[in-house]
Amino acid sequence: MAAVLQIKDLVKVYPSGTRGIDGISLDVHRGEFVVLIGLSGSGKSTLLRCINRLVEPTSGSIVFDGADVTGASGPELRRIRRRIGMIFQQFNLVRRTSVLSNTLAGRLGYRTTWRTIASRPSALDVIAAFENLGRVGIADKAYARADALSGLDPATSHSVMKYLEEINKKDGITVICSLHFLSLARRYGTRVIALKGGKVAFDGKPADIDERRFKEIYGEDAVEVEIGPERSTPQPMSATDAALLAMAEDTGHGPVPDIKT
Repeated sequence: MAAVLQIKDLVKVYPSGTRGIDGISLDVHRGEFVVLIGLSGSGKSTLLRCINRLVEPTSGSIVFDGADVTGASGPELRRIRRRIGMIFQQFNLVRRTSVLSNTLAGRLGYRTTWRTIASRPSALDVIAAFENLGRVGIADKAYARADALSGLDPATSHSVMKYLEEINKKDGITVICSLHFLSLARRYGTRVIALKGGKVAFDGKPADIDERRFKEIYGEDAVEVEIGPERSTPQPMSATDAALLAMAEDTGHGPVPDIKT
């Protein structure tokens, strides 16, 4: 199977001299659910941000579905970015506007002028509290990135991961997600890539991460902490969740991105 994402000899050196990424090479195949793990500062977010050039690599190459990401600019780079959905750890939402406007912002490259003029009525707007902002971002990009579960409680974390799992399995959408909990990586990921000091320390199946490998990645004094269990019984859907789900599933704004990071 041909790789949808090819990264070769990727290096990112920050102005301070810190090497955020230090010679990473890897291929991601279409339909994989890849989980990035590692200590804070290991290079996970830098790698994800390099994929669509939110962070400029110092050297190396990134090829997405045959397109040279590192060499692209202008309209070509925007075209590539429209196919790589992203959920930000810091949400990156415009707080002074509505949930609907934030949600549709990620699809601006696909919306026609007529659809923009004939926008949905404001009655569909939902005011989101801080803890719901991550879910707005998920609806915006049709679902996944950096620490996509940042700030979410265990039950909601499982709900988000199940949604990512669903679009991965049903739609064949490639997912690359940074997580801090190995229990979630084992439950949802098909492949785990561990980073340490900007380098790949492990690349394989989630089940292959035993105690020895865990300590190699996180240190001898590290202790694995598990996130809470999944809900055993269905919970009522809130008005906010229902509105976000409806917006996320609306097919009127063009195709969903090919890869989620």
